[in-house]
Amino acid sequence: MPLWRLLQAVALLGWATLARAQVYDEGMEDIEPNYVHAYYNEIPDGEMREAMPSSAPPTAAPSECTSIELSKWDKLFTMLENSQMKENMLLQYSDDIMKVELQGLRSEMLQFVTRYGGSCAGAVESAGRRTGAQLDLRLEQGMELLRESAGQQRAQHEAALQQLLAASRSQTGRLAKLESACIGGKAGGGAGAGSGGGGGANDGKGFQSRHLMQATAAAVAAAVSTSTEAGGVGHLEQTLERLTGEVRALREQMERQLQATTQNGLPAGCDSAVFIPMHSAETYAQLEQKNVQMSALTVCLWARPTQALNKTVLFSYGGAWNPVDVQLVLSGRSALFTVGGEAHLVEAAHVVEERRWTHVCGAWSSEQGLASLWVDGRQVASAPGVAEGNTIPGSGVLQLGQEGARQRRGTRPLNGTALAAAAFTGKITGVNVWDRALSQEEISKQAKRNGSTCGSLGNVVAWGVTKIALRGEAKLIY
Repeated sequence: MPLWRLLQAVALLGWATLARAQVYDEGMEDIEPNYVHAYYNEIPDGEMREAMPSSAPPTAAPSECTSIELSKWDKLFTMLENSQMKENMLLQYSDDIMKVELQGLRSEMLQFVTRYGGSCAGAVESAGRRTGAQLDLRLEQGMELLRESAGQQRAQHEAALQQLLAASRSQTGRLAKLESACIGGKAGGGAGAGSGGGGGANDGKGFQSRHLMQATAAAVAAAVSTSTEAGGVGHLEQTLERLTGEVRALREQMERQLQATTQNGLPAGCDSAVFIPMHSAETYAQLEQKNVQMSALTVCLWARPTQALNKTVLFSYGGAWNPVDVQLVLSGRSALFTVGGEAHLVEAAHVVEERRWTHVCGAWSSEQGLASLWVDGRQVASAPGVAEGNTIPGSGVLQLGQEGARQRRGTRPLNGTALAAAAFTGKITGVNVWDRALSQEEISKQAKRNGSTCGSLGNVVAWGVTKIALRGEAKLIY
């Protein structure tokens, strides 16, 4: 019942508000301005004379009583005053009704609270307790799921770290075996050739790389134990990211060291090389090839130039008929292959770098005069009509690091300055010559850096079998 009375009071309050607005609007509509002239004090002249006594002396006729004419503004202000009075009356009436109704509503609300306040408070408290219990249960379930997920992630991270540790140890062992085999195989040759300092540098690099790998393995082990003790998923992720970065940096350092070791040493499978330390007309190497007349040939070698000038001779073969009949020449970063003289050549630019091992091959056949130049197993240039129909005699002189024997044969002598300018400085190994044009597959096998031998042996010149005569300061290193 009190609730019903409360709803009635709210409805009555809304009705009073609407009624007040409606009455105000109707009052404004009832007010109509009246502009008719009303002369309330006007007296006709006849009545005025009848009222006057006859004996009285005549007086002047009084003037007409004129009414006060109201202006439009006065009428408007009068209308506004009337409307304001009506509005005040309506407001007073509305306020009285509101006061009465609010007082009744207040008394009913007090009765309602007095009667039902205790039961509502108990219900609210019990509902709050049930809600709190449900929230605690959900929170406990969520925490349990989080613990299970954290345990699974921790196990996965620990497994990944253990694999990383095992891989680091495996790489350490492999690197140690590789470096011990490489350094042990080359230390004796370097000492015999007067280059013992290179062995010490390799030992230093080997010790440094092994130290880096051992340090990384120790860091991985420490990170695994620390992460296991800490037991935090975030800590494990941060540790794994940090170790990944360290291993990546270590890998880059090892690749650079391996590349430097490969470039400073010899190509895989090559156990010796000709080392020419300076530009000199008298410093070169001479090979005693077989006396074979050739209508086709292939020349392959490994070269690591210290400095490549405008003309740096790698391989030169010729005789009295032509001191520079066949040549492999460097010109800066370009490589050239000539047959039948310098006018017939095949050239490729930007294929050679200083202080880097590069495999260079030149193939030629007199049948169509097709000549091709190969660098690191790839054909980089070719040309037809090169010395087509020519035959290369087998009684010439083959030299490494210097031009053909012009002055030694007595034809077109060159001075020492010109010969020194064309001289090679650096290392040359794996020189082989065939009396045929090798196929692409055969040349690619010759250029493998990880091969077990220093290329297949040629049938005209075979590296490691053909006798080598060293001139000047040229040395044979192992």
